[in-house]
Amino acid sequence: MVSSEAKSKIKLFTGTSNPELAHEIAQQLGVPMGDAEVGRFKDGEINLQVRETVRGKKCFVIQPTCPPADSNLMELLVMIDALKRASAASVAAVVPYYGYARQDRKNKPRDPICAKLVANLIEAAGADRVLTMDLHAGQIQGFFDIPVDNLKAMPILADYFKKKGLVGDVVVVAPDVGGVARAREMAQRLHSTLAILDKRRPQPNVAEVLHVIGDVKGKIAIMVDDLIDTAGTIAHGAEALVKNGATKVYACCTHPVFSYPAMERLKSAPIEEVIVTNTIPVPPENRPEKIKVLSVAPLFAEAIQRIFEDRSVSSLFDEY
Repeated sequence: MVSSEAKSKIKLFTGTSNPELAHEIAQQLGVPMGDAEVGRFKDGEINLQVRETVRGKKCFVIQPTCPPADSNLMELLVMIDALKRASAASVAAVVPYYGYARQDRKNKPRDPICAKLVANLIEAAGADRVLTMDLHAGQIQGFFDIPVDNLKAMPILADYFKKKGLVGDVVVVAPDVGGVARAREMAQRLHSTLAILDKRRPQPNVAEVLHVIGDVKGKIAIMVDDLIDTAGTIAHGAEALVKNGATKVYACCTHPVFSYPAMERLKSAPIEEVIVTNTIPVPPENRPEKIKVLSVAPLFAEAIQRIFEDRSVSSLFDEY
């Protein structure tokens, strides 16, 4: 919780993408949410009203650019612009989930690099820094010419499995070669072995698991990814792991995108639990029982406090 002096200088604002997380962060900090309302004009354009002064304040706009990504991104840009024009001392874009991150390079001729375009837009709107979590590709930090703090949900996820007693006779599974570093970190935290799913994507949002590289027989398997979109990789991967002798399968990720038909696939997949965080809201009424949501609000609150106090953010993870 911040000091009384800090309370008068920090201003938190949120759009409509994940106000529950924003209010939880505010509660952790002991700071009231800023008085702003995001509405729409008759033609669909954003109608933002900031109803309090922000002159000389350090402002934080909490707005993940989750689906609908275009609308939520535009809200973020409009709020940053409004606060900068209102003479805020600084504006930080707090983007727990960075949309368009998977389009970070050209895979074929004439492809756009949307992750870079989004970075340009956030900077052009007037953001002074960005605070995000588990970017799909670490190099996206280099797309910005302003400071970027990329928080990690791994300690939160690993701690959940430790409390469940899932250590030792466990194998952590990377869903593809690109996720090996993330899976290796989880394996180190759980003192377990590592396996990799050999998959291919014949087309976007379609995954085919070809082989399981590593020993999973007689072990509890934990699949680790940064996000789950349509859940094809997770569902097919769980089936392959069970076929190769895994006794139980768990899955975890930071960002629950959950595009259709993710929920149906997760319900029917041979998975004990799917552990995610609340960087993206998962409505309880549409949430299968096997999905467990962990909060990242305390971590973001601590990072915001450290940014305000000009202290190290990276040292947050030194103890883990």
